[in-house]
Amino acid sequence: MAKSDKTQDLPLYQKGMYIYKLVESLVASLPEEDEYIQATKGFMLEDAMLIPAKIAGAEGGDLYSIRMQNAAIIRDHAMHLYTQVGSLRFHENYKDLEYVKLIRKEIEEFRLLFIAWVESFDTTNYYWDEWGLFNPPGAIPPIEGESFDDEDFDLNDFLDFEDDDED
Repeated sequence: MAKSDKTQDLPLYQKGMYIYKLVESLVASLPEEDEYIQATKGFMLEDAMLIPAKIAGAEGGDLYSIRMQNAAIIRDHAMHLYTQVGSLRFHENYKDLEYVKLIRKEIEEFRLLFIAWVESFDTTNYYWDEWGLFNPPGAIPPIEGESFDDEDFDLNDFLDFEDDDED
């Protein structure tokens, strides 16, 4: 099974895609004549689209720092989406509050899947993040004067093509 197929089988990815489809439907139902709602539509769609894309990016990379970077982006967009959808409750031109409740409930379920997914990251598979933001807990910094060198990087290790054909 190819990595892309494995990613699509992940409950987190499936939930992200479901949320995207819900947001697509919500956006299609929003009134056209309201400027605020029109601006919000674009933000909601962007956030909803980026979530599954970043899950796929994290799964494709497999390095802890790449996965954590994608996880931080996913969290940010999910939180924005939760707020933007919720803001419709206070807007006089939007009355379908059941849609708002449904999407927010799905984002909360996504959050719980997300926590478990992040906890599953392999903390031994990393390169030192010199910015210090995405190093695994307990990671030991490289010896002073040593740093990551492009010659240390093997593209085949990163992409792991052989595994895709064996599954």
